Amino acid sequence: MSIEVVEYNGIKYAEIIWANARVDKTTFYSPAESSFQFGLLAHEAGFVEPPHYHKAVSRTIDDLQQMFVVQRGVVVVDLFGDDGEKLREIEMGPGDAIVLIHGVHAIRVLEDMQCISVKQGPYLGEENDKVFVDVKNDSSL
Repeated sequence: MSIEVVEYNGIKYAEIIWANARVDKTTFYSPAESSFQFGLLAHEAGFVEPPHYHKAVSRTIDDLQQMFVVQRGVVVVDLFGDDGEKLREIEMGPGDAIVLIHGVHAIRVLEDMQCISVKQGPYLGEENDKVFVDVKNDSSL
Protein backbone atom coordinates (compact mmCIF):
# COMPACT_ATOMS: atom_id res chain seq x y z
CA MET A 1 0.00 0.00 0.00
CA SER A 2 1.62 3.27 -1.05
CA ILE A 3 -0.97 5.70 0.36
CA GLU A 4 -2.66 4.91 3.66
CA VAL A 5 -5.43 6.75 5.50
CA VAL A 6 -5.48 6.32 9.28
CA GLU A 7 -9.08 6.69 10.40
CA TYR A 8 -10.92 5.75 13.60
CA ASN A 9 -14.63 6.17 14.29
CA GLY A 10 -15.05 8.23 11.14
CA ILE A 11 -12.29 10.71 12.06
CA LYS A 12 -9.22 11.00 9.82
CA TYR A 13 -6.13 11.18 12.05
CA ALA A 14 -3.38 10.96 9.45
CA GLU A 15 -2.44 10.09 5.91
CA ILE A 16 0.79 8.29 5.13
CA ILE A 17 2.57 8.50 1.81
CA TRP A 18 4.98 5.57 1.86
CA ALA A 19 8.29 5.93 0.03
CA ASN A 20 7.19 3.40 -2.62
CA ALA A 21 4.19 5.54 -3.67
CA ARG A 22 4.07 6.12 -7.42
CA VAL A 23 1.57 8.09 -9.48
CA ASP A 24 1.38 8.64 -13.23
CA LYS A 25 0.03 12.16 -12.92
CA THR A 26 -0.08 14.81 -10.22
CA THR A 27 -2.41 13.63 -7.47
CA PHE A 28 -3.53 15.55 -4.38
CA TYR A 29 -4.89 13.55 -1.46
CA SER A 30 -6.25 16.32 0.74
CA PRO A 31 -9.82 17.49 0.13
CA ALA A 32 -10.04 20.86 -1.66
CA GLU A 33 -11.54 22.45 1.48
CA SER A 34 -8.71 21.27 3.75
CA SER A 35 -6.50 23.99 5.27
CA PHE A 36 -3.45 21.91 4.35
CA GLN A 37 -2.98 20.70 0.78
CA PHE A 38 -0.66 17.77 0.00
CA GLY A 39 -0.09 15.36 -2.80
CA LEU A 40 2.45 13.97 -5.23
CA LEU A 41 3.60 15.93 -8.26
CA ALA A 42 4.34 13.77 -11.31
CA HIS A 43 5.10 14.84 -14.88
CA GLU A 44 6.68 13.17 -17.89
CA ALA A 45 10.15 14.22 -19.06
CA GLY A 46 9.95 17.42 -21.06
CA PHE A 47 7.08 18.93 -19.07
CA VAL A 48 7.55 22.65 -18.47
CA GLU A 49 5.39 24.69 -16.13
CA PRO A 50 5.39 28.37 -17.10
CA PRO A 51 6.82 30.85 -14.56
CA HIS A 52 4.13 31.76 -12.05
CA TYR A 53 3.37 32.73 -8.46
CA HIS A 54 0.49 31.93 -6.15
CA LYS A 55 -2.09 34.58 -5.40
CA ALA A 56 -2.13 35.97 -1.89
CA VAL A 57 -5.58 35.21 -0.51
CA SER A 58 -6.70 35.78 3.08
CA ARG A 59 -7.61 32.49 4.72
CA THR A 60 -8.94 31.60 8.13
CA ILE A 61 -7.34 28.48 9.56
CA ASP A 62 -8.75 26.94 12.74
CA ASP A 63 -6.74 23.73 12.79
CA LEU A 64 -3.01 23.01 12.63
CA GLN A 65 -1.90 20.10 10.52
CA GLN A 66 1.71 18.99 10.23
CA MET A 67 3.63 16.96 7.68
CA PHE A 68 6.88 15.04 8.26
CA VAL A 69 9.00 13.73 5.40
CA VAL A 70 11.76 11.42 6.63
CA GLN A 71 15.06 12.14 4.90
CA ARG A 72 17.24 9.78 6.94
CA GLY A 73 16.92 7.49 9.95
CA VAL A 74 13.92 5.76 11.50
CA VAL A 75 11.17 7.44 13.51
CA VAL A 76 7.98 6.10 15.07
CA VAL A 77 4.87 8.28 15.09
CA ASP A 78 2.34 7.31 17.77
CA LEU A 79 -1.25 8.43 17.22
CA PHE A 80 -3.69 8.79 20.12
CA GLY A 81 -7.46 9.15 20.24
CA ASP A 82 -9.22 12.02 21.95
CA ASP A 83 -9.55 9.74 25.02
CA GLY A 84 -5.75 9.30 25.28
CA GLU A 85 -5.73 5.69 24.05
CA LYS A 86 -3.00 4.77 21.58
CA LEU A 87 -4.58 4.12 18.19
CA ARG A 88 -1.58 3.33 16.04
CA GLU A 89 2.19 3.12 15.97
CA ILE A 90 3.72 3.96 12.58
CA GLU A 91 7.38 3.21 11.87
CA MET A 92 8.76 5.39 9.11
CA GLY A 93 12.03 5.42 7.17
CA PRO A 94 13.66 7.51 4.45
CA GLY A 95 11.19 8.74 1.84
CA ASP A 96 8.10 8.07 3.98
CA ALA A 97 5.83 11.01 4.75
CA ILE A 98 2.89 11.54 7.09
CA VAL A 99 0.33 14.30 7.41
CA LEU A 100 -0.97 14.64 10.98
CA ILE A 101 -4.56 15.80 10.62
CA HIS A 102 -6.30 15.25 13.96
CA GLY A 103 -5.54 14.17 17.48
CA VAL A 104 -2.56 13.76 19.76
CA HIS A 105 0.73 12.50 18.37
CA ALA A 106 4.18 11.71 19.71
CA ILE A 107 7.44 10.78 18.03
CA ARG A 108 10.18 8.36 19.06
CA VAL A 109 13.50 8.26 17.23
CA LEU A 110 14.84 4.73 16.67
CA GLU A 111 17.79 5.73 14.47
CA ASP A 112 19.28 9.21 14.20
CA MET A 113 16.86 10.99 11.95
CA GLN A 114 16.31 14.09 9.91
CA CYS A 115 12.85 15.04 8.72
CA ILE A 116 11.41 17.89 6.76
CA SER A 117 8.55 19.30 8.86
CA VAL A 118 5.90 21.52 7.32
CA LYS A 119 2.96 23.17 9.07
CA GLN A 120 0.95 26.36 8.86
CA GLY A 121 2.45 29.51 10.33
CA PRO A 122 3.11 31.85 11.85
CA TYR A 123 4.98 30.12 14.67
CA LEU A 124 3.90 31.67 17.98
CA GLY A 125 6.45 29.96 20.24
CA GLU A 126 6.23 26.59 21.99
CA GLU A 127 4.03 27.92 24.80
CA ASN A 128 1.38 28.92 22.24
CA ASP A 129 1.97 26.04 19.81
CA LYS A 130 2.01 22.81 21.82
CA VAL A 131 -0.31 21.32 24.42
CA PHE A 132 1.34 18.41 26.22
CA VAL A 133 -1.09 15.59 27.03
CA ASP A 134 -1.06 12.66 29.45
CA VAL A 135 -1.91 9.48 27.55
CA LYS A 136 -3.00 6.05 28.75
CA ASN A 137 -0.97 2.82 28.87
CA ASP A 138 2.16 4.04 27.13
CA SER A 139 5.38 3.26 28.92
CA SER A 140 7.53 4.17 25.88
CA LEU A 141 7.04 7.94 26.35
